[in-house]
Amino acid sequence: MLQVSQINKKYGLDPILSNINFTVNAADHYGLVGINGAGKTTLLRIIIGDEVADSGKVRFFPQDLKVGYLPQGMKIDDRFDVLSFLSDGIDSLNLLEKRLATLSNSLSFSSNNLDEQNEFELILQQINFLTEITYHAPEVMASLGLGEYDLQTPVIHLSGGQKTRLMLAKVLINNPHFLLLDEPTTHLDIAMIEWLEDWINQFHGGILMVSHDRTFLDRTVNGILELDEHSHCIAFYAGNYSDYLEQKISKQEKQLQTFQDQQTEIARLRKGAAEMRSKARYRPGGKTDPENTDKFSIGFFANRTKETIQKAKNIEKRVEKIIENGVEKPARTWQMKVDFQDIQSSGRDVLILENLRVGYEDLVLIDDVNLILKSGDRVALIGENGSGKTSLIKTILAEIPALAGSFRLGSQVKVGYMAQEQDQFEPKKNVLEIISKLLSQNETENRSFLSKFLFKGDDVFKTIASLSYGERARLSLACLVAEGCNFLILDEPINHLDIPSRTQFEKALSEYEGTILAIVHDRYFIDGYASQIWEIKDKQLLVSESWNG
Repeated sequence: MLQVSQINKKYGLDPILSNINFTVNAADHYGLVGINGAGKTTLLRIIIGDEVADSGKVRFFPQDLKVGYLPQGMKIDDRFDVLSFLSDGIDSLNLLEKRLATLSNSLSFSSNNLDEQNEFELILQQINFLTEITYHAPEVMASLGLGEYDLQTPVIHLSGGQKTRLMLAKVLINNPHFLLLDEPTTHLDIAMIEWLEDWINQFHGGILMVSHDRTFLDRTVNGILELDEHSHCIAFYAGNYSDYLEQKISKQEKQLQTFQDQQTEIARLRKGAAEMRSKARYRPGGKTDPENTDKFSIGFFANRTKETIQKAKNIEKRVEKIIENGVEKPARTWQMKVDFQDIQSSGRDVLILENLRVGYEDLVLIDDVNLILKSGDRVALIGENGSGKTSLIKTILAEIPALAGSFRLGSQVKVGYMAQEQDQFEPKKNVLEIISKLLSQNETENRSFLSKFLFKGDDVFKTIASLSYGERARLSLACLVAEGCNFLILDEPINHLDIPSRTQFEKALSEYEGTILAIVHDRYFIDGYASQIWEIKDKQLLVSESWNG
């Protein structure tokens, strides 16, 4: 269904993609993984034709293959209503039927008019297309949490997350034969992700998708294509994400062992060559010294010396050959080094909620909450989109008033908040200026601190407005670390982090001695860090000690 051959791409002098080759057949559901910036989105854009490769070919087969593409960060024209967006701006059914009637009447008098015949066929196709969308859209939209909106709803009324789901609905409604998906689970809650998993597993066409959701990849793919940030090449691993990880670790361990054995052998050979050269070295008073021996001995031992030097040279050539053709040391993957420093201890009770009601004047989202969050608890706050997760956090942060009841923080609690939108920074400030306000260090020390979050070199001078979502997420984490907070409130903290960075963040949270309340939809992340689950369901906040996802 898809064949990618010899794709190469550079930005300036920097290679992004080198000699990319792979094939995706029907029933192949492949995940494309790699760190942020490795070139995954660039590769998808080249495949779909939105970007041009420096060399190589992309071929879909058959040629009329219907391809569905969900780009990352796609924008929707707010002038559209839902139906106009789903139908690519095709006129309303009423207007199409009127035009079809006009053409039908005209063709009854002049049936040989080719232009009108072609337009008649096109409008018939558009009517059929629009009818199918009108029929299937409500079901798909309801599955993605958009059931409350009809097809005439202006797109401008939807939130950013709802627009993302509407884009996914558009891809699915068109019944594609092949799917290209760039981070399809972003802004989906757990129920919607599970619905999408079921849909993908019933899909019989080929799929190539970028995702950082490890559980999602485990449940939907049968192959992994890894884009390496060092070689800029692709390697294929059969199986799901866990299979890939096992194979990858085994491959790296074997490569490292082979490299170490190779280094041992190189050291042995170099030592042998050095000893031989030492034996061949002229020494005053030795056997080749004219004052100590006759001419025959001089010639004999001189020849022995030449033989010894030649043997040393042969050994050195073997060393050069091993270095040239041997195994390289496994390259290190750049990833964040999140290290939460020693923090001030809080009181035993960190957050006390009493008869709390959360929502807005005309909408109650959560009612009658009575809970105490204890020091050291690590809570995952889950629930369907729109259930009130972010509203609860905003209430705790006093950004919106409680409708009833009360909440309070315990003694010596210092709150650190990471917003989902990461819009807490001044757009014109640069990364170094932001962190310099928080740390009493010189510029060199601040730049060293930022390098742990992958802000290296001139990256520290990037303005907030120019940062990607992933970069803003990393900066938000850096600020939380710098502030030394003992109660972290995190709203989708890993949404824009790649898998290695997610793993490092999980590791840091597991070692964090403070208290955590986090909205998160990544089930792998929940399994790894949460000691308690708070689920919002039917306006109630339900607490459990284990996760059954």
